[in-house]
Amino acid sequence: MVTNYDDILKNLDNKLDILEIEEQDILLKAEKGIKIAKQTLKSIRSIVVDYEFETKLEEIHFFKCTKPKIYSKLIYYVKLFNIESKRPRGSNKSQVKYLNNYIEKLQTYFNDNLDFYHYYRREAAVFDEQYFLRGKADIRLFPDSFHFFVDEEFATSHDSTVATILAYDLLIVHLKREIDKLENNGNYANLRMIQRKPKITWTAHKIYLIELIYALHSTDVINNGTVDIKDIAYFVEKTFKVDLGDYYRAFLEIRMRKNGRTKFLDILKKQLTKRMDDTDNVK
Repeated sequence: MVTNYDDILKNLDNKLDILEIEEQDILLKAEKGIKIAKQTLKSIRSIVVDYEFETKLEEIHFFKCTKPKIYSKLIYYVKLFNIESKRPRGSNKSQVKYLNNYIEKLQTYFNDNLDFYHYYRREAAVFDEQYFLRGKADIRLFPDSFHFFVDEEFATSHDSTVATILAYDLLIVHLKREIDKLENNGNYANLRMIQRKPKITWTAHKIYLIELIYALHSTDVINNGTVDIKDIAYFVEKTFKVDLGDYYRAFLEIRMRKNGRTKFLDILKKQLTKRMDDTDNVK
């Protein structure tokens, strides 16, 4: 296909990265995120409805991988707005209870769609033609799916299910981060003081770790690229017991470097190459 979907996805990610950096009000952030995601989805729909996929695999890949990555952002920001607009403004305890209850609601969706959830997570493909080709859905097989009847030109029976899974993953990460902030007053140092000293800690500059996180996200090496930058950052923070702070703004600073934008990656390559060379020279 002539259209480079990767460029569209990267453009969307860049816009959302800037939004995360510049907008601190979470409700305004959600509103703007909805607008950006809707515009991207509308734009890509106009391309797809006028295009005839050359192969079934090309069409399956679009509706299994490409569209859900975009649609999931729309679902995420819509849900984020709903969650945060109804969030109680009382004690930390009441807020934690509210957020935990919402996590349970999101996880219920996974349980209700457990068979397909496992199918997708296992990267299975045996039913892909039924799930991700237009006009192949059978209501007798998917009684809970109906959106593909509304827009048959731009929907399959399960592309929105994939998008919802991705969006709910993002939301759970967001909610857990918010719970951590409330339970520890936003201070990971306090958390570390009451825990056992971790066996593995990050001892270099945080900016290096952020550079590494973005490199991993950019190369789609985690969950085949279906994981969001927030997921990776949250996992790293919990693993190394480190607060990365505003990693969106940090990434903007990395991008603005005049020389050596991949400074840490260059160091890694240099040091690993040196180690290999030193090992080769051992007699």
